[in-house]
This record gives sequence, structure tokens and C-alpha cells, in this order.
Amino acid sequence: MSAERRAGVLMRQAASGASSPGGSTLQAHSTSAYAVRQLPRFDVTIMEHFLDSHRPLKDEVYTLFKQHPELLVAEEEGLTKEEHRELVRRCLRTMLAAGYSPLSFFSRDISKYFYLAELLSLVDLSLTVKLGVQYSLWGGSVLNLGTERHRKKYFDAIDRFQAPGCFAMTELKHGSNVAGLQTEAILDVHTDEWIVNTPDDGAIKWWIGNAAEDGKLATVFARLKVPAPDGSGPLDDHGVHAFIVPLRDDAGNLWPGVEIHDCGYKVGLNGVDNGAIRFTSVRVPRENLLDRFATVDRSGRYSSPIPSASKRFAATIGELTGGRVGLTAASVGVLKGALSIAIRYSSQRQQFGPPDAPEVAVLDYPSQQMKLMPMLATCYALNAAKSRLVEKYVEMKRTKDEGLVADVHSLSAGLKAYATAYTNSALSICRECCGGHGYAAVNRLGALRSDHDIFQTFEGDNTVLQQQVAALLLKEYRDSFRGSPLAATWSYLKIWAQDSLPANPLVTHETDVQHLRDPAFLVRALRYRTARLLHTLAARLRKHSRRMGEWKAWNKCLLHVLALSRAHIESVMLVDMLASVSACVDPDCRRSLKALADLFALDRIHSDIIFRNDDYIAPEKAKAIQRLIEGLCGELRGVAVPLVDAFAIPDHILRAPIGLSTSAVDPYGSYLEAAGFDG
Repeated sequence: MSAERRAGVLMRQAASGASSPGGSTLQAHSTSAYAVRQLPRFDVTIMEHFLDSHRPLKDEVYTLFKQHPELLVAEEEGLTKEEHRELVRRCLRTMLAAGYSPLSFFSRDISKYFYLAELLSLVDLSLTVKLGVQYSLWGGSVLNLGTERHRKKYFDAIDRFQAPGCFAMTELKHGSNVAGLQTEAILDVHTDEWIVNTPDDGAIKWWIGNAAEDGKLATVFARLKVPAPDGSGPLDDHGVHAFIVPLRDDAGNLWPGVEIHDCGYKVGLNGVDNGAIRFTSVRVPRENLLDRFATVDRSGRYSSPIPSASKRFAATIGELTGGRVGLTAASVGVLKGALSIAIRYSSQRQQFGPPDAPEVAVLDYPSQQMKLMPMLATCYALNAAKSRLVEKYVEMKRTKDEGLVADVHSLSAGLKAYATAYTNSALSICRECCGGHGYAAVNRLGALRSDHDIFQTFEGDNTVLQQQVAALLLKEYRDSFRGSPLAATWSYLKIWAQDSLPANPLVTHETDVQHLRDPAFLVRALRYRTARLLHTLAARLRKHSRRMGEWKAWNKCLLHVLALSRAHIESVMLVDMLASVSACVDPDCRRSLKALADLFALDRIHSDIIFRNDDYIAPEKAKAIQRLIEGLCGELRGVAVPLVDAFAIPDHILRAPIGLSTSAVDPYGSYLEAAGFDG
């Protein structure tokens, strides 16, 4: 592509809001002679700019780490937890010394904060999590659950890491069930103080990031208890609230009544100092209650602008959804890195071949394509959905619109669960696709897999989050029968009546490729699945609730609930991906994006038996879809390396010798050097 044409395309993308200016040093790799080349080769720089709206920040952050190579270790598995924790602290302090203000990003330009989480995921996931604990959880709880006096008192110290803090929610016996937490904060009206106490061993705060070594303060989630108004009888328990509690003094000594122990080595993320905390009659001022949603006066009188205890609790927890958005972004970043390694390696690794002919690149085998190309398609779909989620989150914070709040709560829960679960599975497949060399620690897939694994659990267990998505869908479904307006994300439920009708026999048997790749067919199919699952789930719950009660009915239908959540998120991902295709102004890039979107949708349709059970897809159509999936994998193989090059992950950040951008020239050179051989 000429420089003039590239400049023109980039200007049109910038004008459409799809990108921002920047540059790329990554070049498209040559592919094996066996590669299918039906898709045109696109300009990687144009695709990179289309995908990335914050290129200047990426360049700045990654350049900073290039200037500090001592912070980028080759094998984190070789570090002790103490060494790894100190490395993470040095990384964070280097960023702060360079002028970065993560808490300012979080409070004033949160899209950049989420982007920073994605960028740092490939520097060191322990750094990403440490950043999240300090700024999204500890800092975010102070900003979002407290009032202006808390912000003024703590903002600068949190931002500069002068007040390292913790988010003390999880207990030994309670994690996902936040409402069941047992730690208590009892008001002493005589001294105007809260007495924070751990009533039994099951209430010890557990897995608390920053606690083992660094934490000076913590947002502690505890049951707020005050004397009864008449001064007699048991204390009034107003449920779980958030309190700022000191952990250590400036000299690092534990605060009186605070007992902390190191949680020790973990499966991964050993650069994060997780600890367990017991409180024994720790006294803090009454003003340390983070009182945005509820206050207690000097006499112990409790008041709140939200009269309903359940809604008050929901508002408190709802302010913490930003953490799920950040985890989604970081998980997508990990997936991009893993696919870059596996696809680059597979495109150069040659094994077997026809007699008297060169060996064939592993990526030219359909078996390898069927593993990697659907994952690449899903990665692009997740990236589109993640970007849309960030946009909605920013709009929600600006407008405080109740419908948008519910929408973002559902999407952040669903996408966090889907992205982290998918990435976790993909990491193992990427390791497998790299054979024995993928098992070398220096090629990073093992560390990424170990570090990322817990993403499925913290900030909301995935199974619990999926149930929240399904519960919101059911609420919208029931409201639709009462004439209530539907939130935008769920607006397609209005077409349930027409979509639930028996499929048109002509469409059921249609095998033409143009039909199978028609966005209308693909979107309608995935929405049909969601609507069908929703309708049948609502019917089953009604039936079983009458006989066994709501809780047992929900538990009996739990697998159905989880299937509904996944189906809903996949339909949202497809719509966002197709919107991304439409927004791309470069025709060559757009063709590859459309192929990725088609593969993503067709792979879901073919793998879900519901379409055949409902006669939505006839056997011959299912076979045609399978053939088309195989064909799309072959087509995308020809542009697979440019598609991961467009993620623009510099070699010094990726740090996997078998997956570097130079592997097209010498696929084993950096690997040999890492093993100690002369270059």
C-alpha cells in the first residue's frame, strides 16, 4: 500500500472515531506456500490503528519498560515470592516516577485505566493485579463508596502508593456470598468509634491483596451494628458496609489488634502479597465509615437515602463493577499474547510433508487451523465487545442512567465470566499447539496460564456472575409482559414471538454460502438460541417453583441458567463484532474482520446441539456449516500472522523466543540464545 493511501485510510478511521494516530514497527510475515490465500493481505498498520484507540499510551508505557529491561524477567517461575513481590513494587514505582497517575485515570479517564490493565497484562500479570488492588479496589472503594472528605484525605497518598491499601472483603468461609460476611463493626457511642472485630476463625479476611507486606490501610467490609434506639435488647445489624481500617503504622508495625499472616505461595501471581487478617477490637473513628449510601450520627442513629436494605447493598456492590471491566480487558490482553505466540510459532514450525518435498508448516494442517483460527476469531469478537463495554461504562458513570447501570452490570458480569473462562482454556490449547517448546518457561505460556487461572474466581466467581446475567434476563423477560421498556442490550427479546415460531423449512435446509455468511442469518440464529433458552427456562422455573420453592427450582435449572448466560453473551459479542466490521473503512481489513465474525458465529451454531434439536438447522445444513468453517479456517490461515501482528505487542513485552516478530526470519535464533547457545 502506498504511503498516500495508508495516510488516507488512517485519516478516515480517525474521523470515524475508530482509531487514533500512531505507528507500528511490526511487519506482516510471509506464509508457507501451502497457505490458502483467498483473503487479501491487508496493511497491518491500518488494522492496528483500527483496533487500538489509545496507541500513544501504549507507545509510552511499553517504551518505559524498554528503557528498564531489568524489570522484564525471562522466567518468573525462577523467582521466589519475595523477589517477585519486590520486582512488582519496582515496576509500579517506576511507572509512578515517570509521571503516571493511575488513580487519576481511574477517576477522570477510566477508559485509559482499563487500557492500562490490558497493556500491563503482558508485562507481568502480578503487576496488573497489584495495580487493580491499589487503585481499582482500595482506591475505587474510597472514591466510590466514600464522600468528598474521604477523597480529599486519601486521594494523593493512594495515587502515589504512599498509602498502600487493601480491599478486605473475602473471608475464610465466605467469598461470593458477600451478604453473609461475618466481620463486624460495632459502634461505641461513648467513644464515637467503631470496634472492628473478627468473631471467629471463619471470619478471618483471606486472600487479601497487599496485606502480607505492603498494606497500611484497608477497606474492610463488615456488618454495621449499632445499639437499638431504645438502648435495650440486641444490637441492630444493618448488614455489610465498608470501613477504612488501619493495618500498619508508617514504620511498618502492625496496628494494635491487627494480626496478619502471609497466605504463602500460590499457583500463580506470586508477585502479589496476599495475606490473612484477624481483627481483635480494632478501634477506628466513626468517620471511617465510607458513607455515600448510609450514615450513622453521634448517637448511633442510622440513616440512608436508599430506604431498602437490599437496594442499598446492591448499590454498594454495583459501584465495584469497574473491577470486572478491568479484568475483562486484562484477560483479552493475555489472549492476544498467547495467540501471537502460538500462531507465529505454528506458521514457522515445519513438520512432515509430501515425499521429496519441503516439510509443511504446522499451521497448514487443518487440525492446527481448527484449534487456532476459531480462537483468533473469538479474540477479535471479545476485543470488540470489551471496547463496547468500556464505552458503556464511561457513559454510565457520566449519566447515572438506571437502565444503563443495569445493562453495564449484566454485561460486565457476563463478559468477565466468558472472557476469563475462554482465555483460560485457550492458554492450554496454545501451549499444546506449540508442542514441547510451548512447555519451556521462557516461552511464557505456562506462567500466563498459572497467573491467569484465578481470574475465573476473583472479582466474582464465574458461575455466580453467570447466574446474575441470567437473573437480569429473566427480569427483563417478565417485565416485557408488563409493557415495561427494555434496555438496549436486551431489546431483541421483543422479537421472541416471531423467532420462537417453527423455522421456515426453506431456511432450515438452505446451504448456500452467501446465506450462511449473511449477518442477518448469523445474528438471528444466535438470538434465537438465547430467546429459546430464556423462554424454556422461565417455563421450567414456574413449573418447579410451585412444587419445590424458588431456591430448589433455581438449583434444579442451574445448568440451563448457565447455558442461557453464555448464549446471551455470545450474541452480544457477535453484534459488537459485526458493528466493528461495518466501522472499518479499509476494504482489505474489513474482509478479514468479516471472515473472523462469520467463523465466530458459525462455530457457535455448529457446536450447539440446540439448533439441531429444534430443527433450526437441518443435517445437510449442519454439514455445509462444517465445510464452511473448515474453509474459513483455511482462508484465515493466510492472514493469521498479520492478524496477530495487528495486536502490536512489541517483542520486549511478549518475551517468548518462539513467538517474536523476528521468527519469520529466524524462528529458533532467540530460543537458542535463551538456552545459552551462541548467536
